[in-house]
Formats: sequence, structure tokens, C-alpha cells
Amino acid sequence: MWLARWGVFPLVLGGAIAAAIVLMPRLGAVLAIVVVETAVVIAIAIAERLLPFRPAWNRSHGDLRTDALHAALSGVGTTQLARPLVQAAGGLVAARLATLVGDPLWPSAWPLIAQLALALLVAELPQYWWHRWQHEHELGWRFHAVHHSAPRLYWLNAARFHPVDLGVLYVVGYVPLVLLGAPEETILLFTLFDAVFGMLQHSNVDVRLGPLNWIFSMAEPHRWHHSRELIEANHNYGSNLILWDLAFGTFFLPSAREAPHAIGIADLPRFPAGYLAQLAAPFRWRRVTREAAADVRSDRRSRTAAA
Repeated sequence: MWLARWGVFPLVLGGAIAAAIVLMPRLGAVLAIVVVETAVVIAIAIAERLLPFRPAWNRSHGDLRTDALHAALSGVGTTQLARPLVQAAGGLVAARLATLVGDPLWPSAWPLIAQLALALLVAELPQYWWHRWQHEHELGWRFHAVHHSAPRLYWLNAARFHPVDLGVLYVVGYVPLVLLGAPEETILLFTLFDAVFGMLQHSNVDVRLGPLNWIFSMAEPHRWHHSRELIEANHNYGSNLILWDLAFGTFFLPSAREAPHAIGIADLPRFPAGYLAQLAAPFRWRRVTREAAADVRSDRRSRTAAA
């Protein structure tokens, strides 16, 4: 069993990247990505049943429909709308920069796997600061709270994002790659890595990384990021890499305690559960927080009466 726990991450993520590199010349980049992502979904769903981190998280919490809509509409829809805008605007600027510099800025001659590593480093820093800003400022938290409202962690809620949140996250991560002239093949491979990593990061699989938790923002530190207590959740902002959390003092992985069983937002116990209500929540934030405050007062009165 320990071998399975330690093997899930390298086998699934490494296998997905290797398969994509092999299949892209044969099937075309887009079709290869679709085939590999489909296989990854099946593999992670099976692993959640065979090696669950929390068996209770394998049972529906009334969230399946909401998460599926987020994945289909917010996830796929938002990125499909943002991608041509990023490519068009970024491509124009990238061409101008290359002209000014006199040479291509992106090392396209590097092996594809090395270009992927560079893309991860380039995209991670702006995404880290966007994510951290959302936790530290109410305007950003209004939108990001949708992601933290999940009552459990499993592969599908990796896509539980408000479209505004996901759209900005996409732009700040991908614009630097386009500006530097990263080729489409590299960007698609980065997209695959990001998607597979996100599913593993949120999966209900008892995955272990050991020292690699100091490199990757995988499930073990990320579960603390979904703690109901914001003092714990305001850590581990990395999308794929944990390097900037280490650099800026926001890494949190206590060894003396187990990751929390209950996740969500303690201050917002009645955060809207439906998809449309979650889309509207940032724009009716005063009502959402007012209802939460009423719940907290009611709970205090109940505890006082019981005492």
C-alpha cells in the first residue's frame, strides 16, 4: 500500500506528460491532450476508490452537480473565451519584443520537457501573487470564496472556480508565456500539466510526496489551504509549485497534526451551494456575509443555552 501512495503522483503526472509528448506528433496536439486528460480522469477516479484519503469524501455531499457545471461551463468555457484574446494580444506584443531584442525570447530549441519546466517557473510567480491577493483583500475573496466553499476534496472540484477568478488566473499565468514567445506545443503541454496537477492536488487520493512537497504544491500542503480556519488556509498559494510560498514565508505543512477532515469556510457556513447562486454570490456579498453573521450569533446563543 505504501508503494501505491508514493507511486500515484509520478505515475499519473509523469505518465500523462510522457504520453502527451509521444502522442502529439501522431494525433495532433489538441487531440492528444484530450485523450490523455480523459485517461487521467479515469485513473484518478479509480485511485480515489482504491486509495482514499478520506473515505467520507467519496460520498456525494450534494456538490456533484455544482462541480460538474463549474468544470463544464466555468472551467472549459472561461478558458476557451480567454485563450484567443490572450494569444492575439500577447502575440502582437511578443513579436514587437522579439524585434526590439533581435532574437526570440523563448528557448524554442530546448527539449520540450525543459520548456515545460521553464513555463512552470514563469507562470507560477504571477499566479502566486494573484492567489495571495485574493485571500488578503475582500474584493478578491468575494470571487475566490467559491473555490473554498467545497465541502470535500475530490478530483472534480479542482474546477470549482468563479469565472472571473479563473479568467484572471488564466490571464496572469498565460500572458507571460505568450509574451515571451512560447510555442503552442509548449503552452498546450503546460495546460495539460496544470490540469492533471490540479486534479491530483484536489483528489481524494492518499498521495505522498515526502521531500517533493518542498517543490510541488501537491495534495498534502494543499489540504491545509482548504482548512475551514482562514489562519491555516491563508498559506500554500502555489498553483503547481510551492517555491514562492517557501520564498515569501507562506508555506504551511505541520508534521505534528493531520490535515483537517472538515473543509470549507468557517465564517460562511451557509455559502450558496448551487451553481447559479455561486456565480451571483460576489455581487450580493453583503447579503452573504450578513446571513453568515446571523448564523454565527445563533450558534453562540445555542451554545450558551446548552451550557
